[in-house]
Amino acid sequence: MADVQLKEVDKVYEGDVHAVQDLSLYVKDGEFLVLVGPSGCGKTTALRMVAGLEAITDGTISIGERVVNDLSPKDRDVAMVFQNYALYPHLSVADNIGFGLRLRKMPKDVVSERIAWAAKLLDLTPYLARKPRELSGGQRQRVAMGRAIVREPQVFLMDEPLSNLDAKLRVQMRAEIAKLQHDLGTTTIYVTHDQVEAMTMGDRVAVMSMGVLQQVDGPQHLYDEPANLFVASFIGTPPMNLFRGSIRVEGTAVFAELSGTSLPVGTPCMHRYAAIKGMAGRNVVVGMRAEDLHPAAARPDLPTLSATVELIEALGSGVMAYFRVDAERVRTPGTHGSGVEEADEGIARPNLVAHFPPRVDLRLADRVQVAVDTDSLHFFDEETGAALR
Repeated sequence: MADVQLKEVDKVYEGDVHAVQDLSLYVKDGEFLVLVGPSGCGKTTALRMVAGLEAITDGTISIGERVVNDLSPKDRDVAMVFQNYALYPHLSVADNIGFGLRLRKMPKDVVSERIAWAAKLLDLTPYLARKPRELSGGQRQRVAMGRAIVREPQVFLMDEPLSNLDAKLRVQMRAEIAKLQHDLGTTTIYVTHDQVEAMTMGDRVAVMSMGVLQQVDGPQHLYDEPANLFVASFIGTPPMNLFRGSIRVEGTAVFAELSGTSLPVGTPCMHRYAAIKGMAGRNVVVGMRAEDLHPAAARPDLPTLSATVELIEALGSGVMAYFRVDAERVRTPGTHGSGVEEADEGIARPNLVAHFPPRVDLRLADRVQVAVDTDSLHFFDEETGAALR
């Protein structure tokens, strides 16, 4: 096993296309790190540079104590799992798992022993004689995992390995992969565009946008304390509600102003976003998570927003309620996590989503009050998108 370090790594394609810009990232020995971001953000390019499948333009990549910039993929002691499984259709499960070992001319008894070990670990023992076409998608992905782990590499590299599976199987497989990595203790870099997958699997999560690393942190800290607007809007389901507002200060009290509605900012929030005290009279972006909004009757102690019910989604365990409020919604442009851009100008659409308890009494077109937990608000600079801490 080994740690992985990227120092100021760049990847520039023809036409001056910067796929990855100044990426510095340290993956600890035995850590499960997830690279997440939208399509085209550079996460797969970064993974392929670690694997040696893409040459870097600038910077250094180290695995363990070795700088591997000039090493071929086979000399880096990494194993990669692809989203399309990359299995040989004419070989059995056993032969697919042991293929890499046979290429290295390892003794037959060692190969057989490792195949049996991997098959038992991955519940593939009954299927060793089958061909890939006789397996389900989840079984094929386990074969691909088996082929990687029998090599006992220093690092696992996984490129969206669950993207071809159905929703139920994805949930099952992500739990299996996380447990397998924990049991083996092998350093793992895992790429996905699915932020739920990232949050549930990674020891740490690195968020990328437009080739630039936005934030790397533990999943809960990433969710609770996003570094900028891009992270705030990308991490979380549903995304954070974001509105253009301003700050008003009266003595020691601070208020968030949203189109005529004043929300007193709670003391815990002021501790987390201390910079808002210096933003009196200035525009900011105010963020609210769906779970920090409540039916007014359930939380009479909280300030409220007046809202019109636009859509109701009953989920069984709760209700996703979509409202229209008199506030100006903003969204991130997706470039380097900075700046905001107006959305839905002149169009009456839901602009506030709340996660309510089940069986809440709501009807379409009703005018209701939505309580806001102002201890849990988030604040961002309107121009740079940075959190106001």
